[in-house]
Amino acid sequence: MRLRLLIAYDGSPFRGWQSQAGGRTVQDHLEAAFATLCGERVVVHGAGRTDAGVHALGQCAHAEVKRQGKLDWTAALNANLPREIRVLRCVPAPKDFHARFCAKGKIYVYRIWNGPVLSPFELRRAWRLTEPLDIEAMRQAARLLEGSHDFRTFAANRGKPVHDTVRTIYSIAITRKGRLITLKYHGNGFLYKMVRLMTGALVKIGLGRTPLGSIAGYLEAGASKCSFAAPAEGLYLVRVIY
Repeated sequence: MRLRLLIAYDGSPFRGWQSQAGGRTVQDHLEAAFATLCGERVVVHGAGRTDAGVHALGQCAHAEVKRQGKLDWTAALNANLPREIRVLRCVPAPKDFHARFCAKGKIYVYRIWNGPVLSPFELRRAWRLTEPLDIEAMRQAARLLEGSHDFRTFAANRGKPVHDTVRTIYSIAITRKGRLITLKYHGNGFLYKMVRLMTGALVKIGLGRTPLGSIAGYLEAGASKCSFAAPAEGLYLVRVIY
């Protein structure tokens, strides 16, 4: 039986999504919970990887399991997971459903606390910047990133080449409420650290440290890579679109 999972997690204590030597990743904990329930290893396939410290409100995954009668998978998995990881929903899925390959798009949110004092409730939840940001300049720059582009300059090296670096950004919405600035990215897919690198570039423009034209420069063929990435703690995977 194939199961489809909707998962939320606080990424602060974990080494990211993807399983690795030494464990302590979200995937490792989910697979350990399945092993406890099923008595054998179950591989959990995520819609995408999140880095260490990145949070998720709506990560999606799937897994193949043997039928366990009328087991409430959501409750059973949560009983075997750390409290920073919650399965919000776990339901049967069609055999051809694949959390990664069936995805049509993703929505990420990046949160910035723009003020001299960080609320303790935002600790490890937002990037604190004390200097004022020019929101309108950031919005103008964000519009240059929208559309289909080769985003290779906004991708970090994961250790193996990515042959297709063209992605489509449908929208980047930047809002401010009090001290909190929110950047909402909607695209058909994102490269490794792409959202954090785009956020870093927009912030430098908002601080007046780089000109608006730097965005167009990054998108030119053969341009040097953007090297300033926003910290992981402000990033959230909000939704995977199917």
